[in-house]
Amino acid sequence: MVSKKPRVVIIGAGMAGLTAANKLYTAAASSLELTVVEGGSRIGGRISTAEFSGDRIEHGATWIHGIEGSPLYEIAGDTNLLISDQPWECMDGALGDPVTAAEGGHLLSPAFVDPISRLFTSLMDFILGKADIQCLVNGGDLSVGSFLRRGLAAYLEKEKKGISVGRWSKRSLQKAVFAMHESIQRTYTSATDLSSLDYNAEKDYVLLPGEEITVAGGYSGIIDHLASVLPDGVIQLGRKVEKIEWASSSCEGRPVVLHFSNGTAMSADHVIVTVSLGVLKAGTSSEGWNLFHPSLPSCKAGAISRLGYGLVNKVFLHLSPSYRDNDGFPFLQMVFHPSDSELRNPKVPQWIRRTSFLCPIYSNSRTVLSWFTGQEALELEKLTDDEIIGGFSRTVSNLLPSQQHNEISQKFDEVLRTQWGSNPLFLGSYSYVAVGSSIDDMDTLAEPLPKYGGGDSAPPPLQILFAGEATHKTHYSTTHGAYFSGLREANRLLKHYNCIN
Repeated sequence: MVSKKPRVVIIGAGMAGLTAANKLYTAAASSLELTVVEGGSRIGGRISTAEFSGDRIEHGATWIHGIEGSPLYEIAGDTNLLISDQPWECMDGALGDPVTAAEGGHLLSPAFVDPISRLFTSLMDFILGKADIQCLVNGGDLSVGSFLRRGLAAYLEKEKKGISVGRWSKRSLQKAVFAMHESIQRTYTSATDLSSLDYNAEKDYVLLPGEEITVAGGYSGIIDHLASVLPDGVIQLGRKVEKIEWASSSCEGRPVVLHFSNGTAMSADHVIVTVSLGVLKAGTSSEGWNLFHPSLPSCKAGAISRLGYGLVNKVFLHLSPSYRDNDGFPFLQMVFHPSDSELRNPKVPQWIRRTSFLCPIYSNSRTVLSWFTGQEALELEKLTDDEIIGGFSRTVSNLLPSQQHNEISQKFDEVLRTQWGSNPLFLGSYSYVAVGSSIDDMDTLAEPLPKYGGGDSAPPPLQILFAGEATHKTHYSTTHGAYFSGLREANRLLKHYNCIN
């Protein structure tokens, strides 16, 4: 009698899932039966390279955050993805000195902006444990937002009042510049508001050393490389899992059964779940559907509930042929009156007030980019292309004096925006440690079910394993965090079957 191979099914063909599949196949193809099921029509998950107006852009993951020790940088180098004849997003890195413009068409000098920028950087460095600030220590702040606001208040107390600029007082303008930096920080973390971002957890986040770069040949090239070792048929697209039945007795004698949206099912000995934290939240909340049967243990369900998961969307706009500026479109930092201010200009849409910049995707490009976070990012997904183009055109006219008397009302002729929030396969972008949670919750999320077992009366171990950026307590929110998590779970199974030491 020939014994059957253990069957491993990986849910999700993103970075974590394909890293696990690559490792399992290359290390134990003859010992394991491997399948990757993907609910969408493509591989890559939150990595998706595309083209817009002749340029290579990224819908999702954009940066390799630190090249020293990054396996993704190594893969990109080995597969010639670090060079390209086609222009690509952020190919120049930083674009140099920004132009900062305040609502009403007021250009702000570096002498005004830089002290506030340095203050914000110093406060963030203090939170991250990189610097000490005289006379300012954590006064029991639970959130990043509360600490930053306390730091700003202490700074403004020592500042002398200045003259007004248009409808701006000096103090309101300083606060608005600070708020602009807060909006930038929100895109880094995906937190809807920095008041929901845990203060103590920030210092536990680990950055890889070295410069941050974008992938010339497209981030999807790294995904393609990971998938290239897998034989045809291992990855199955259009297979959306609706229920994971574990600790069960299937007709094939395997303890896990996956039920798909088309009514079919598949049994497995081990399932590596790599879906987003947003999908896990929806599949374990009292208002959502029950993804796991039986339900997850309360400690794991609690960790999923407490951790933060936010939405970040990108908007690409192409300048219309009629837009003319001798110096090209600037790296524009945008400073707005608060959304509830009576001084705000009604021509500037509410949904644009908490974004912070609009800039070319590389030097002299006629494609410009802006990032949105939280509620504004979700609202953006519901707008028509014309509403987005019109909103940005009116905002640019309001901010830049050179454009205020330009008779051309539409500055842009094409738009592309991402829609990660309304996509049911993701329901957002990436995780963060919210107030009330901790990195320990990420460790809890990463624990397999059951962790031990396999005796005469105990259930088989490692039925459900978890990978994905939200399961890595020091590199969450990053592609390399997802990579490391996929490798971790693959190695867990390989060690279980004595394929590695």
